[in-house]
Amino acid sequence: MSRATQVAKVADREKTAGRLLKSSADKFYDPLIDIDWDAPTTDGLHYHPEHRISLYGTELWDRMTPEQRIELGKHEIASIASTGIFFEVLLMQMLLKQVYRHDPTTDHVHYMLAEIADECRHSTMFGKACKRFGAPAYGPRPWVKQLAKVLPALSRGPSAYAAILVAEEVLDRMQREHMADETLQPLIRMVNRIHVLEEARHVTFARQEVVQAMSQAGFLAKNYHRALTAVVSYFVMLSLVNPRVYAAVGLDPRKARKVARNNPHFRATLHYWGERIMKFLDEADLVGGPTMPLWRVAGLVK
Repeated sequence: MSRATQVAKVADREKTAGRLLKSSADKFYDPLIDIDWDAPTTDGLHYHPEHRISLYGTELWDRMTPEQRIELGKHEIASIASTGIFFEVLLMQMLLKQVYRHDPTTDHVHYMLAEIADECRHSTMFGKACKRFGAPAYGPRPWVKQLAKVLPALSRGPSAYAAILVAEEVLDRMQREHMADETLQPLIRMVNRIHVLEEARHVTFARQEVVQAMSQAGFLAKNYHRALTAVVSYFVMLSLVNPRVYAAVGLDPRKARKVARNNPHFRATLHYWGERIMKFLDEADLVGGPTMPLWRVAGLVK
């Protein structure tokens, strides 16, 4: 890559960061102020669309009462939200390391700091939502949390941003559907609306970082980033619904998890949630080769 091309890419990065900084200043929410956490829930309204619940369409689902179905949706949303917190914390660690390595006078670094501030508010918002609905912050299973401790050391460059994009964009696809669904609790719709608005900036920033870094990567680097992105994405999808949610509605967690894993309706939901990000990752040359079986097991590729 020529020196002139490198300078142009840095200039483009600064231009994008400056635009995103302005947007961050113009449009942001403080969940402690902008959400009425004391507002009552509405009887009969759902927390998660029925057709997106992991057991929908199965024999287990047919045997559940309407109240159990609403309750399971609530606990699955709590699981997804608390898993979102977990991956947002990993993202913040990664961004702080980038801040440490780069020039703190640039818009690029200033935007990373603004994004960290956004993610702090989002994590607070998701945590308060779980608390408000009386559901645990399930998060990923303990062994996944332990395994994730090595991620900041292994993940650098395009795979770091790509893996986080999978978590963020899967949530974004789900939440865009939620915010327009009038059968859901108003608080759920408001939380989703806030996250969708602010996450759009984060996605723009991360996608540019992925494209720029992959354009500079050699053969070995590309294959490393493909493999790491596939592995982390697998654990993202695995962690969305913690098996403990099934015990909350009186089901056997092991049996229900097996049913959900083999449920074609739920696998179609996982594919739908990941459809947009997978198209981008494919175009960025991050999907292919020996990692394809892992993408299929994760439900992101048919």
